[in-house]
Formats: sequence, C-alpha cells, structure tokens
Amino acid sequence: MDTRRSFSPALEPLWRAVHKRLSSGQPVSRVSVGPLSDEGREALADLLGRDRLPPVHATVSLSALEDAVGNLRAVVTDQIGPIGDRAEDIRQGKGQKDRLWDWLVTHPVLEAQPALKPWAAATRKTGLIGGTVETTRAELEKVLKVLRALPATGVPLPVFADTVLSDPHALDDGKRRTVLVAKALAAIFDVPAPEDAASRKALWKRAGVSDDELSSTVLVGGLSPTGPGLAAAVLRACAGAGDAASLTLRQLRHHPLRTGLPPVAWVFENPSVIALALERFGRACPPLVCTSGWPSSAGILLLQQLRDAGTTVYYHGDFDGEGLRIAASVVARIGAVPWHLTTADYTREADSEGPPVGHVTPVPWDDGLGAELARRGVTVPEERVAEALLDELAVQTVGDLV
Repeated sequence: MDTRRSFSPALEPLWRAVHKRLSSGQPVSRVSVGPLSDEGREALADLLGRDRLPPVHATVSLSALEDAVGNLRAVVTDQIGPIGDRAEDIRQGKGQKDRLWDWLVTHPVLEAQPALKPWAAATRKTGLIGGTVETTRAELEKVLKVLRALPATGVPLPVFADTVLSDPHALDDGKRRTVLVAKALAAIFDVPAPEDAASRKALWKRAGVSDDELSSTVLVGGLSPTGPGLAAAVLRACAGAGDAASLTLRQLRHHPLRTGLPPVAWVFENPSVIALALERFGRACPPLVCTSGWPSSAGILLLQQLRDAGTTVYYHGDFDGEGLRIAASVVARIGAVPWHLTTADYTREADSEGPPVGHVTPVPWDDGLGAELARRGVTVPEERVAEALLDELAVQTVGDLV
C-alpha cells in the first residue's frame, strides 16, 4: 500500500531544497527555494496556511514546515528519498584516504627501500585512482607487487608482467600502474621520470626487464661450486686459476647453480675490489661477487641462486647516495646482510673533503647513516676501505694468508 502523503507536484522544488539542506549534516533552521512557479507559490501558501503568496524566491522556516506537515524528515524522505549526511561522509572519506596513504608509506616495500618515500608522497598528491579508495588500493597493491619483484632476472616485459600479475599486458604503455612503476623506479635510481618510449625501455632494462641473455653478465671471484653444469664448471676453472669469471645471464639461466655452493659469500659494488682480492689471495680467494654498480639481471639471478641454496650473502658498497640505494635494493630483493655499512663505519673513514655524496635517502638498517652522509656531504668510496675489508676476509676464510 502506498504510504506517501499527497502534496501538490508544484512543491517538489521545496522538498528537494529541504532534502539537500538536511543532507548536508549541518544544523539547518531555514531553506531557500526558487524560482517558484505561480502554482508553486500558491501550493506553498496553502501548505503554510498563509493568505498571501510568497515571493518567487522564498525563504522558509523549517519549524514552520514542521508545524505544517508534522515529521518533516519523514515527509522529505517519502517525497525525495533517504536523507544523507554529507559532512559525515566527508569525514569518513577523509579517514579512509588517510588510512590508505598511511598504509602505502608504511608498506614493507617502502620500509625496505626508503628512496620510495618521495614517490609515495607524490602519488598521494596526485589523488585517488578512479576516484575511490578501493580502486586506488587495488592498483597500488599491484604496483607494490611489481616493485617487490624488481630487479628482475632479464625476462621480457610481457613475461615479467604475466609472472607477477598474471596478465602479459598488465604493464603495457599507457596504463596508470605502468606510469606509477616507472616513477617509482626513477626514484630508486635517482633519474628523471621517463617521458618517451626509449627512456621507458631503458628504465625497464636497468630494472632487469630485458630479453638479452648475452650482454648481461656478472663478475665472480673465488666461487668454486661442486655441482654439475656449465656455469659451475666455468667458476671452478677460473677459481682454480686464481682468476675471475664473467658469467652471462644465459649461462646462469640454462645451467643454474643449485648445489655445492658455499655457506657464505661477499658482494662488492666495485670491480676493483675483486681485482685486489684476486691479486692478494689468488686460488685461495673467498667467494666474491661484484654488482658493478646497480646489479645486472645476471647478478640478480646469481645472488638468487646463492640465496636459494642457503648461502648467506654479505653486501658492501660505496658510502654515497647511490651506493646506499644500491645496497638497499640488494638487501630488499635478495635478503643480503649489510656488511660494514653503518654510521660508525662511515664516520671512521670520512675525510673533510672528497667527492659529493649526491642525493641521499634513508636506509632501513641504520637510521642515522643517511643523515650523517647528508650532513658531511663527502663520499667514502669502497676502494678506500678495500684493504681493511680484505684483511677481515683473510682472518675469516684463509687463516694465515694476510
């Protein structure tokens, strides 16, 4: 049965005006309505029991309407629909958005690589994706899943996208999440965000997304696995000769190292440290890997194979902005252990002058290290401390060969 009260259709502008004001969530004592038709003016005068017509643009007291109709909210709900509370909706929406951005900035991916914090702030400033918190979080979860999987191991972009997001086209050009990933990578590598297809391709390649198995290599010294396969044989031959091996991505992909690997390996950022170690230790060189700056796809795959075999990987690099971002990336991606990369290690070696440190971001394993680098502004290159690091390796691994 229809329970709606019968009012003149000419009063609809009045009910809509009252509905809008009541839905504001703010205190309301009167409402303005108009322009009213002649019929609407007559209907309003009849409703309020007035002997004079109201003006075309009228202001009506809500208490007068209550006196005329009884339960005003019920009448408005009947005539127009449920009354909302925009003020509460706004408060709730702000709370939801605040929780979304708090979730992003404290996500484990950002905690592991603090260089992404400015990217998160810029993403927040850009606003919601699709206009909703739910859509934004869903997209950001995909972006963070991609960032967690980078650097990759030299796979084509469609293959990488299918592996990580179950869709080979999930990271195609033009997608919002692809733009977000690119801006995040630019923040990690401290380079401008890509603006064309060539720069985007170069950024993906730098992040290990590429199908070139031969040009991607990793420098290794002193690693002599006992397992089968070409890569293991190459490493044994070079280690036995006291020389370095340069393994390609293809060799590591087609002849993976799975068995007979050492319990501990050390990773350095600069090839000169490996050269010094080979000169010093020769055939007794401990297991060393060189990232040569940002690790290549081959380097990431080798470190993954060491990790998966149970090898504890220690990492050391330059004390400058980029060196610490490289270290944070290797620690986050591989689970490497930072080695002699503390504030105390830096202050012990830092001179009053030297190369500038560049853009510095915090590191997750030492809260004060980034701030100290930024304060002093002076780089400590890895080569400066190489002999001391090799002294420690000599004690740990080869006894009297010092």
